[in-house]
Amino acid sequence: MRYLLVILALSASVPAQTPSSARLTSSVRGTVTLSDGGSPLHGATVRLMPGGRNVETGEQGTYVFPDVPPGNYTLVAHMHALTDDKKTIILEPGATVTADFALRITPLRESMTVTASGKDESTSDSFQSVTSLDGYQLTGRSGATSLGDLLDNETGIAKRSFGPGTTRPVVRGFDGDRVLVLQDGMRTGSLSSQSGDHGEPVDPNNLERVEVVKGPATLLYGSNAIGGVVNVLTDHHVINQHPHDGLHFSLTGVGGTANGQGGGSGSFEYGHNNWLFYGSGGGTRTGDYSTPAGKVLNSFSSLDNFKVGAGRYGDRFSFNTNFQHIESTYGIPAPGASDEMPLIDMRRNSARFNGSVKQPASFLEQFEYDINYSDYTHAEIDNGVTGTRFFNKQFAYRGAFDQKKHGPLTGSFGVWGLHRDYKSIGEEALTPPVTQNAFAAFGLEELSYERIRFQFGGRIEHNGYDATGLPARSFTGASASTGAFVPLWNGGAFVANYIHSYRAPALEELYNYGPHPGNLAFEIGDHGLRRELADGVELSLRHQSNRIKIESNLFDYRMHDFVYFSPTGGVEDGLNVYRYAQSDARFLGAEARAQFKIASPLWLMTGFDYVDANLTSGARTNLPRIPPARGRLGLDYFWKGLTIRPEMVTANKQWQTAPNESPTGGYSVFNLTASYSITRQHAMHTFAVNTFNLGDRLYYNHLSFIKDFAPEIGRGIRFSYTLRVF
Repeated sequence: MRYLLVILALSASVPAQTPSSARLTSSVRGTVTLSDGGSPLHGATVRLMPGGRNVETGEQGTYVFPDVPPGNYTLVAHMHALTDDKKTIILEPGATVTADFALRITPLRESMTVTASGKDESTSDSFQSVTSLDGYQLTGRSGATSLGDLLDNETGIAKRSFGPGTTRPVVRGFDGDRVLVLQDGMRTGSLSSQSGDHGEPVDPNNLERVEVVKGPATLLYGSNAIGGVVNVLTDHHVINQHPHDGLHFSLTGVGGTANGQGGGSGSFEYGHNNWLFYGSGGGTRTGDYSTPAGKVLNSFSSLDNFKVGAGRYGDRFSFNTNFQHIESTYGIPAPGASDEMPLIDMRRNSARFNGSVKQPASFLEQFEYDINYSDYTHAEIDNGVTGTRFFNKQFAYRGAFDQKKHGPLTGSFGVWGLHRDYKSIGEEALTPPVTQNAFAAFGLEELSYERIRFQFGGRIEHNGYDATGLPARSFTGASASTGAFVPLWNGGAFVANYIHSYRAPALEELYNYGPHPGNLAFEIGDHGLRRELADGVELSLRHQSNRIKIESNLFDYRMHDFVYFSPTGGVEDGLNVYRYAQSDARFLGAEARAQFKIASPLWLMTGFDYVDANLTSGARTNLPRIPPARGRLGLDYFWKGLTIRPEMVTANKQWQTAPNESPTGGYSVFNLTASYSITRQHAMHTFAVNTFNLGDRLYYNHLSFIKDFAPEIGRGIRFSYTLRVF
């Protein structure tokens, strides 16, 4: 508590001192063109950091930032499906600097993240390890049926599943309430963390960017992020908040084999002066998927969604509001065949209002606020009869103040709150109605010097539960972190972080009681659970040059009062009985990824990850559904608009199993992705082909609840076409 108050006091006490030279402003201008042929790119976004200013290129690909105070800045040029480019400039008083960009497609990407620190920064400059997917990376994965499928096999990320409609990312072995899924920085309001058969209401085919922060991200996002954060960014204007004149739109169509897939999506933005009106929508359908052992019955899925919104982006005041509806129906595979098998019918409506105020005080860059309401429900239908229904209404808000840079110091501080009403009705209503209220205050500061950067921060969070018929429970805890970023050589850096994280027990851990087929268990919660704490150390070594990009990470998390499933040895309703219990645990792991330029158009891509997770109190006991050691080896070939990417994904046998968990054999799977982009001044056409499991290998996912009878998908091919007009 005292630690956080010191941070917030330091943040609020930054004086408004401006060097006399800063009164004489400068400007930055330039041109963004296509590398192949030099055609000007209209509608490309150029971002100026620090400061967070954005402009969009005009008809001739030109841009300008007027009235910029002198100093050191980073410029990033972005155009969807092309590779971001970054330049660093020094701006003298009264000067004009020209910075031109020539964008192309290349695997050595200047990936950006807003999730890691709450502001735009390069992933190579981030204190935490971040995976950021956008542009051609998402285009090559068009047709993914859910969020876990989209991210599966990324270094440090696996997928948990109960069939194609339910997949959810698992980060460094952490799952459920320890991995927080966000949409545009706010919680989705789903129940996917509570059960293996609950899906995440996200359309993976209508996204602008996906960012995964690996390791505790509790300072900015709360106690549910003790294992990591997955943030899906849905629109261009969410990342680059600025107006543009005229109409921008995109259309995508997808079709595939092995599951009879078909679908499409579209979006538009229309800008006039400072106003922006936008919308998006789409749908996809898949049938039962095929494997080398035959079809997996009742593995179909469908998803439909739409969103409409409007915003105004002024020089000082901006706001944005939108409404989204998403619905999904998917089957829950079960052994054996029948005419009526279980399925889940899900609906989610959400309304959002957010915006910013530039320079609200002399020492502040801006104030950003976000208010979100989500109404989620799903019904479990068996033999054509609606059984249990789940309702989750959630109101969340967040406000953050970004400080102006003062000498070496910069940072942000703010508040966050949540009100949640949850209830379930039916035979599998495992908990009484519960109301949850949460509030937090946080601060994250950075000191930047020529040879070293430091980051430190803290968060204090309160969570309260009020369950019908039971005494109320209340938890308050603090999280804190400190880190050092040390440049070692040109393009190389060493990063070290220490993180202390707090997590309140989840609703299901406190109150569940009864048969829960979604977790293949008869669950017994514990109303007396204590808060969960974690102390973690992460070490990272990075290097990036024109020919090589390497990142390697080591992590060691010591969990105190870790909440886990403890088997009792009993059986109820045909399910093994598990009790939520607490013990100390350890997550130890390593991961590495590298890109090497073999020749001008050809790159070698490699990746590896491993995690060992077990209870450390008493006899060593392995934790369930921990990913096996995995490796990736592939090639990226780029020539003008053509990309070809063959890859092999290999997983070791997982023999380190928990009680009542069976081992899973190792496997190697071969995939091939190819795309071709035709880029013009006002339009881009992208054709993509994604072939998967080319050897038709029979293999199983250790993180699947139904792996004992449901293999992964067999050989198939997906086609997609995307048109973007700007």
